Amino acid sequence: MPDLIVSVSHRLSQDEALRRIQDAVAQAKTQYSDKIEDLREGWNGYVGAFQISAQNQQVSGTVAVNPSDVTIQITLPFLALVFKSTIESGLREQLTKILA
Repeated sequence: MPDLIVSVSHRLSQDEALRRIQDAVAQAKTQYSDKIEDLREGWNGYVGAFQISAQNQQVSGTVAVNPSDVTIQITLPFLALVFKSTIESGLREQLTKILA
């Protein structure tokens, strides 16, 4: 069961929203390469699955690019649950910028 679900509405075409999300993931791989030990992603149409390893912690989840929103579901490591609200607000803020 996911620990965190964030959904942000958009007014883009579904293809444009997908392109922006995939571009943001590629940019994050480069920008945070010194902090992320491993970032794996796989896409099946408009649904992506990912797994990130950073600071000896693993985070996994899914991204669904729907016609009117993008929903991310994340399973957090136990230690990160303390920061759940901070992670949620940061993720919502970044998604809003990406989809604006």
